[in-house]
Amino acid sequence: MGIYTADLADIVQEEGEADQGEGEALLLESMEGIHIQGDSGSWNQNLTEEDKLGVEVPETAHQISSDSWFQVGFVLTTGINSAYVLGYSGTIMVPLGWKVGVVGLILATAISLYANTLVAKLHEYGGKRHIRYRDLAGALYGKKAYSFTWALQYVNLFMINTGFIILAGSALKAVYVLFRDDEVMKLPYFIAIAGFGCALFAISIPHLSALRVWLGFSTIFSLLYIVIAFVLSLKDGMEAPPRDYSIHGTNSSKIFTTIGACANLVFAFNTGMLPEIQATIRQPVVKNMMKALYFQFTVGVLPMYAITFVGYWAYGSSTSAYLLNNVNGPVWVKTLANISAFLQTVIALHIFASPMYEYLDTKYGIKGSALSPRNLSFRIAVRGGYLAINTLVSALLPFLGDFMSLTGAISTFPLTFILANHMYLIAKKNKLNSWQKFWHWLNICFFGCASVAAAAAALRLIAVDSKTYHVFADL
Repeated sequence: MGIYTADLADIVQEEGEADQGEGEALLLESMEGIHIQGDSGSWNQNLTEEDKLGVEVPETAHQISSDSWFQVGFVLTTGINSAYVLGYSGTIMVPLGWKVGVVGLILATAISLYANTLVAKLHEYGGKRHIRYRDLAGALYGKKAYSFTWALQYVNLFMINTGFIILAGSALKAVYVLFRDDEVMKLPYFIAIAGFGCALFAISIPHLSALRVWLGFSTIFSLLYIVIAFVLSLKDGMEAPPRDYSIHGTNSSKIFTTIGACANLVFAFNTGMLPEIQATIRQPVVKNMMKALYFQFTVGVLPMYAITFVGYWAYGSSTSAYLLNNVNGPVWVKTLANISAFLQTVIALHIFASPMYEYLDTKYGIKGSALSPRNLSFRIAVRGGYLAINTLVSALLPFLGDFMSLTGAISTFPLTFILANHMYLIAKKNKLNSWQKFWHWLNICFFGCASVAAAAAALRLIAVDSKTYHVFADL
């Protein structure tokens, strides 16, 4: 804990140093052929950090440095309070129980804040802004790490978006069942409708900064389904007989579900795309990003805590992976909650798909008016095609809890915890004492082992569910 506190003290101290140097950095970056190198402050003509490491960092077709820290804080909060929160009672609390579940969520919050601050502090490493996670990895390690990080991040975001489409389809099916429980329309049909809706939104919004007013709508939608689920769960819990909170299953299955739930814990708090979000923030980028992170991990986590704990309290071990399937109340209220969950999911998916959109738009030179025929047709073809593949995978294997576990295991653990600690260790190695270095290596080793164990558990859960349910299952 002393090492942890020391690292946080370093982070706070470096914020002040960053503020003093940011004006200088902006001036120097505007002077062709001059670059600030490393922490020493020495000037190196005509040679950037990327040149020395053989990494090409392309310009971006999307807006950067245009958003306030408050708007970025809402982007982060939108991610943490997406419709995924309706599943945490069933996918985290049910496998872990009260003691481990509550302690696990609090620890995951603190550890995730710490890991994200490490990445945020490296945004201007070497005197240059790294607006993509792969750019940062490439600047520190070289070309191979650049490509590996991009592949890892792509898998992470693809699986998160797959989960979003499953959620959106589940919300639409829940509305249908409220009015017609005839089983004519199956979950895969609603997933296809949800995918189409997400594609329309992706075509309409050219880049992440253009969300603006939609972030306000997203907050309203989030509050609607969280408040409704909270109130109805509270009502059900007060009226229901004593619940069963025991953890069911054989000893071996409990081990695997517990490991999978731990992967869900880290999945709940992390995006895997912090540098891309930080790229949109105004100067001073590090100080403002820290404000956004503190907002996310204080005010932003409260709704998630409330719905997760109350949902589990009300329904115990019978809590489903989509809480609105458990609640009892007026049909119109449940309809409003499910439609709000669907609409918020469409907005949240766009945030997590934006790194892929930025990459494709930049690669093919999509600039200028968003409504120009070339740009519009490109978005229809490319973004529509990308989300069509997402939708197909969602309908094929609609196991939401399993996808959350697998995403946390193979991408969230490495991107948020393993890479974050190792990159900070490499970038700040001359400023860290031996105990701080040991702390970071301990984190790397621990989360490395946790990632392997969680991946094995998630794959086993998917294999078991695939035997229980056929592909394109109607769950």
